[in-house]
Amino acid sequence: MRAAGFGTVLLLATTAVAAGGPAHAAGPAPAAATRASGPAAEADLGVLFVGAHPDDEASLLSTFGLWGHEHGVRSGVVTITRGEGGGNAVGPEEGPALGLLREAEERRAVAGAGVTDVYNLDEPDLYYTVSAPLTARAWGHDDVLGKLVRVVRQTRPGVVVTMDPAPAPGNHGNHQYAARLALEAYRLAADPAAFPEQIDREGLGPWSVRRVLSNAAGADEELRGPDCESRTAQAGSPGPEYFVWGGRRAPGGITWEQRERLSEREYATQGWASRPNVPEDPAEIGCDHLTELANRAPHVPGARGPEAPLVGALLPAPGGLPLGTAVSATAERPHVIAGERFGVRVGLSAGERALPGGTVTLELPPGWQVEGDGSFAALPPGASAGVEFTVTVPVDQRAGRVALPVRVLSGGEQGTAELRLDVVPPVVAEQSPLPAVADFQRWTVEQGLPALRDALAPVWTIPAGGAREVPVVIRNHARSPQSGVVRVEPPEGFAVGDPERWFDALAPGATESVAFDVRSTDPHAPTGMRGGDHPYALTAQPDGGPAARSEPALEVVPAAAVPATTAPPAVDGRAGAEEYPGPALELSARWEGDECASRDDCSATAKLARHGDVLHVLVDVVDDVRGRALAARDCKRHWRTDAVEIAIDPKGGSENTSSTFKLAVLPRTEAGPPCHFRDADNHQGPGAETAPGVRIASVERDGGYTVEAAIPLSALPGSADPARMGLDLLVYDSDTDDLTGQTRIGWSAWGGVQGDPYRWGRVVLEGLPGGEPVPAPEPRLPLDALASVASPGSLAQSVRLGTAPGGARPAGDFAARLVDARTAHGEVHAKLTVNTPGTVHVFVLDPAGVVVADQVVPVEPGERQVVLAVPHGSGSRVLAGFTTPDGATAASAADVR
Repeated sequence: MRAAGFGTVLLLATTAVAAGGPAHAAGPAPAAATRASGPAAEADLGVLFVGAHPDDEASLLSTFGLWGHEHGVRSGVVTITRGEGGGNAVGPEEGPALGLLREAEERRAVAGAGVTDVYNLDEPDLYYTVSAPLTARAWGHDDVLGKLVRVVRQTRPGVVVTMDPAPAPGNHGNHQYAARLALEAYRLAADPAAFPEQIDREGLGPWSVRRVLSNAAGADEELRGPDCESRTAQAGSPGPEYFVWGGRRAPGGITWEQRERLSEREYATQGWASRPNVPEDPAEIGCDHLTELANRAPHVPGARGPEAPLVGALLPAPGGLPLGTAVSATAERPHVIAGERFGVRVGLSAGERALPGGTVTLELPPGWQVEGDGSFAALPPGASAGVEFTVTVPVDQRAGRVALPVRVLSGGEQGTAELRLDVVPPVVAEQSPLPAVADFQRWTVEQGLPALRDALAPVWTIPAGGAREVPVVIRNHARSPQSGVVRVEPPEGFAVGDPERWFDALAPGATESVAFDVRSTDPHAPTGMRGGDHPYALTAQPDGGPAARSEPALEVVPAAAVPATTAPPAVDGRAGAEEYPGPALELSARWEGDECASRDDCSATAKLARHGDVLHVLVDVVDDVRGRALAARDCKRHWRTDAVEIAIDPKGGSENTSSTFKLAVLPRTEAGPPCHFRDADNHQGPGAETAPGVRIASVERDGGYTVEAAIPLSALPGSADPARMGLDLLVYDSDTDDLTGQTRIGWSAWGGVQGDPYRWGRVVLEGLPGGEPVPAPEPRLPLDALASVASPGSLAQSVRLGTAPGGARPAGDFAARLVDARTAHGEVHAKLTVNTPGTVHVFVLDPAGVVVADQVVPVEPGERQVVLAVPHGSGSRVLAGFTTPDGATAASAADVR
């Protein structure tokens, strides 16, 4: 699907009272309200980054370091998982053991930017998926959102920075969902009715984050050089865009971009330890790109430079309204049409300082009219007020996004908000969104974030030379019933059976669905990123009204017939005579990574055949430099080295890979023979366990290798549809010894295609009759995550800040706590006072902070002594993480005497 720049609608200055939030919640909560018995003020942050995995914050460390050094702004990081499902370039660890390594890497990396606080929320990193709904299934919703709201209320940031919430191609579903949770927490942390136990029992208080920024939303290119900071927002952006150049000098004389690169090398498990040096040429130094997604703080029009994202939210603006003042602008409806009258409400809230009476002015384009005097009375600290206007759109106003600045003047100080409004035609026709996009659009409506709704231009895929039904939604934005016609103008290389559909008396606000039969007329059309994207015109023409034209797209994916054979091919890594009678498929199109330097560098072809109920696949790879061979016991995470991936969507309609079969084959291991395993699909793990009946072979040669696989259709999740089975063949090329991939090529080549079954190719299994459809079984999601009570780094931070590990509910007075630690005869005796049953994880650290002993013990109320053997030293400090049966946690520490 194509990124369209962020969508079309409404508000950007804010929601002083975010959907359902209390009127007084728009300004900072008084300190006494949040610190009655909660964490120490040391937990307070200026900026909080919310990501899904260790290293998600890596590209912003230069900006966080700069903000801290030049403006004294403390940044912290929330990492929802520890990346247990990722690769490991330094060893065989996976699962919780890998999570412990990745957390330690992250803490070292962010420390280089002055970040000391990393909050892990202990959710599982299931595997690479581009599905936010699947992520929600793995993480749950209310529990992880409650933990994130708790961290926001504990740390009280003015600005939250997060990821891209939209299902853009290749955007990790964990990243999408982390960003959605960040935006939900922005709204709910300010609402005392949300998670009230955090306020009533934990001593926290409502907290209003003033601004939410995304480090990915709206970015369409990689920008470099100091001139980037003069850029303005793209058309269709949901809010102001800011650019921070990494070429300014950090302590020690290096640039902040160089400082960031040193930090990035700490993420060694991700293969980042050998990242190259940053260029010295200022024009080659990159810029961080931040897009505003939500805001309660006044803006400074045209603010640019590294501090611009913070001005009005954390840094005072010259002549601006007092810090903590909230200004919002919301329209009565998310869309308006020419000639329409609609209401606008400007919300104002005073922070810790009173706001003198003043005026609010809407700055309207020529021809627009406004009613309302805009005056407001003085507001004492914490109080709120609303100013109402009625706006009339000119009858000749063209459709499109319109920015309406909102000026607030109070006591000689001023601030600006902005209402971004979409003027739409009376009737529009939209290509129906893909399921993941529809889910995202529903979420934007639920969260009151209509400006994000149309972040992606709609697409459907169609096989080369094939046909499909393209669904279209007709929407009436007018205030009266509408009749008319919708027309499709197909792009070159396509035909439409009947290009017109009529609609009659469509009610105001209603929608109607129609479908068009579309056929690709060129079986040899370019596919994937080599020309497979085909925009076309979709026009809604109401009777007597203006026509509305949109430009969705059809994306061509490759198609092939799989011939049946009378004899099964021998699985020996060679294409014998007559074994594969069909034509070879070209697999040399790049979909991620570096371009192949030549066909000798990386290219591939494949042949397919079916014998009985077994699919045979032979992939011939040209590769002049071999990647590092893995140990047979490390046969997993194939993207780290040379590999072939066979991805099958049995019925050709999966929304994500949890109902698919994805087989990875490594052509060689350290011991010599190839190995295979399943990854990021319905049932992951070693091939012998998860792919019964699958046989593989590999033959290496100078300049390449061949992989062959025989896959029984019975090994697939559910039954196969022989008329439209989805298939992709992907080749991963590594030319290094450090377990990092360089290039990814394949048959259907789109960015992020390994997680997007709708973009895989389509095959027909010739001669195979279709049977009764059998659904895929429930997916086996790897949900084994490290708990913060089992992480010495998390425990040490929790002790320092007085917070519960893992963002969990604090055990409080019911906790088990360390009260003493003594050493004798190569042992450390740790004494605990236990007030409720639970489990304690005890660690002994040496003077360098290295764990020299640990134990996990169940405990009952009373005193408990834990004895830990310390053969290589006496130990210096003891940490304890405690968990109750219902998930409350606590951390404690004691110095060893």
